[in-house]
Formats: sequence, C-alpha cells, structure tokens
Amino acid sequence: MSSLPDIAPQPSRLVWQPATVVAITIETPRVKIFRLKPADWHGFTAGQHVDVRLTAPDGYQAERSYSIGSAPDGSGEIELVIDLIEEGEVSPFFHEVVEIGDTIEIRGPIGGHFIWRAEDGGPLLLIAGGSGLVPLMSMLRYRAQAAPEIPAALIYSARHRDDLIWCDELLRRTAEDPNFSLFATLSRETAPTEGIRHGRIDRALVDAALASLPAAPKTTFLCGSNPFVSAASGFALDAGLPFASIKAERYGG
Repeated sequence: MSSLPDIAPQPSRLVWQPATVVAITIETPRVKIFRLKPADWHGFTAGQHVDVRLTAPDGYQAERSYSIGSAPDGSGEIELVIDLIEEGEVSPFFHEVVEIGDTIEIRGPIGGHFIWRAEDGGPLLLIAGGSGLVPLMSMLRYRAQAAPEIPAALIYSARHRDDLIWCDELLRRTAEDPNFSLFATLSRETAPTEGIRHGRIDRALVDAALASLPAAPKTTFLCGSNPFVSAASGFALDAGLPFASIKAERYGG
C-alpha cells in the first residue's frame, strides 16, 4: 500500500483564499457539484472539509462547511457537493448565481478525526445517509487509487432514486471492483430499481454489509443527519462492532 503525494496533514493555520470554479455538474434535481481550484493548495486527506465564505455588498458574511468529495489526486482541485436548502444562506447562491469562472472564498482543509489514509488499513465499513456520502466517497475514490486491495463495503441510504449522488459511479465500482460492495437503499421509493434495495437502514442491512467483508471492519465511518447517524451507530454496535472503531460525522442540527 502507498499514499499519494497529494495528502497533507491538517494545517496549523487556516487562511481564507480565493478558489476559482472550473466546472459545475448537475448531479441530482437538488444537488450540484462544484469543482474548485484554490489559489494556494497543498493537498488534503480523504474525509476532510473546507469552509466556504460569502460576503454580501453590505459586508454581511455567511459561512458553511462542505466536505470534499474528490480524492486526493494531486490535481490541485477539489469537488464540493452542495445540496439545495431553500431557506439557507449559502446553497441557494451556489445553485442560482455561481457560474464557471467565478471566485469563491474558502479555507482548509479542516479535520483530523474523520479521515482515512491507506496506511490506516481495513477492512472498511462506510455508512452514509443522503449527502453524508460525500466524505465517504472521497475515501472510496482514494482507496481505489492507493489501496484497492483493502476490502470496503458502503451502505448508502437516500429517499428516492433521483436523490442518489454518484449512483452510476457507485454501481460501476461495485461491478468492477472485487473488493468493494454497495448496499444502496431507498427509504421512500417503492418502484423496483435494479441493484438497489428499499426501506430504511436496519440491522439486517448492516449484517449483510458485514457479511460481504472478509473480516470485521477495522474502522466504520458513519455520516449523515443526526437521526440517521444515531440509528446507524446503534445497529453497528448491536452487530458487535467495538465503539472505538466507529467514527461519526453529523450534518445539521
């Protein structure tokens, strides 16, 4: 196993800097992916995030944190996945105003707990709810480049088929990667969908994901809303996973 040269430790000093929008992708009806090129970037570790700051003409500022979805690949660019929150201060601006070539203020990378490096080893169990997939996708993409021999299983829950982020990529990865298994489930969908289950995450789904791994996961990463993470961590603990092996990151209040 080998690390990629783009990985950098958490910086001791965070400074706001400009980042140019180089690409925008409409991923789902409510999600856009923004590829940014920061002016001064020294790499990041899969699982980290950045802060984004918007400043209005009157000086009012709004800040939000967004996980990085791309892998540390040496490109000097990062992908942010922004889910539209109508009542929000930041996401509507990105969805309705931001265009390719615009400059956005960011700082980071941030985070030293919810991260994964190839030398950390595996197997890995990843459990995501909605946009909680983003930092876990960074880990999966990095793993595919740096240590594809490490077994990994992803449980991914969304409300509807159209809400699944990177669905095609995930289905392709599970078809082509013998060491990766996908367990996608839709909590509010009843129409049959090939390769995707239906219903909320439960103990049986966790058991199925664990059975796909050759050994107990060394680390389990959980990311999603507070209710989702609380439920998923309960199932993981009930399945016998050690508390110390579970790392969680929660979105929202």
